[in-house]
Amino acid sequence: MKKLVLSTLFLASVLCAKEVNIGVVLPLTGAIANYGQDVLSGIEIANKMVPKLEDGTSVKIIALDTKGDKVESSTAALRLVSQDKAIGIIGEAITTNTMQVIQVAEENKIPMIAPVASGDRLLDNKKYSSRVCFTDSFQGGKLADYAVDSLNFKTAAIVIDQSNVYSLGLAKVFEAQLKKRGGKVLKKFMISSNDKDFKAIVSQLKSVNPDFVYLPIYHPEAALVVKQARAAGFTKPFTGADGLNNKTFIEIGGEGAEGVIFTDAFDSANPSTKIGKDFVSFYKKEKGSQIVPAFSAMGADAYMVFVNAMNKCKNSLTPECVNKEIRSTKNLQTVGGVVSIDSNGNAMRPVVVKQIKNKEQVYKATINP
Repeated sequence: MKKLVLSTLFLASVLCAKEVNIGVVLPLTGAIANYGQDVLSGIEIANKMVPKLEDGTSVKIIALDTKGDKVESSTAALRLVSQDKAIGIIGEAITTNTMQVIQVAEENKIPMIAPVASGDRLLDNKKYSSRVCFTDSFQGGKLADYAVDSLNFKTAAIVIDQSNVYSLGLAKVFEAQLKKRGGKVLKKFMISSNDKDFKAIVSQLKSVNPDFVYLPIYHPEAALVVKQARAAGFTKPFTGADGLNNKTFIEIGGEGAEGVIFTDAFDSANPSTKIGKDFVSFYKKEKGSQIVPAFSAMGADAYMVFVNAMNKCKNSLTPECVNKEIRSTKNLQTVGGVVSIDSNGNAMRPVVVKQIKNKEQVYKATINP
């Protein structure tokens, strides 16, 4: 009975106000602020492109800064649910912090969509949490396949952030798939977030002499690894995952970033849908930039999935209905491509392979599910 009363009150407040809130929880300052800022830019532009639901209800974005801290992530999510009455939440930007948002969503039965958190088991046994990004098992496995099939590489070294579940998950899947394809990981190097001196690792990389190095880590550490490696004369190729997909990696890495190959979710020079092309044009006009960050596309995709679900719930705009429709998303045309979300909240979408050339991200290939 209590649940019915709450749902009725929520519906009544939405109908009267003709406005619905979507909460956003992201690191907008701090060490990983670039991730959060890129995601938020995508959400905000998507909101400008589609500011209302089909029935005229305005969609308002309420964004809170977590500073990259997991406690702040939890606190922000709680505020959005209790104080701002958000019908759902988009966030966070990294897996560890996303887990905090998921806990709040599950406890309060509020739908949330993770734009970029790709940990394989992130959504295990969750009922109100979904994502629009691919999983680590897809991303890491496809990079291993690409290294063997397209680059003819067989041996690798991996630099792993032992304090990061994102890094640990990617490394595990990558190693397993490389082995399955006849390759071998010669050595694994463990680092921790915020490490800055990688000279010892670089020295060992030169002696191990793999065909290539895999960096399933975030951009602050990855940029310093490639920079210090090139300065020390290590010339073998570096590869990575979507943690490298921002301009700061290139800026910090300098010449060391040149030639790095990585997996990503979107390439602004090759949008595959009409809404993707429209979004790129809108983004360039708004930001004055020719390059649309992949994380911006993912933020937009999360927003589009929410709007699509809310339109299907126009006769019963409740968190329960929106959550059900999110997990029923099928072949939705989004900024980043055609997206489907299964009953467990996991998305099916293509992965893009890029390479840094002349300080720009250059498209190389698209790998479909």
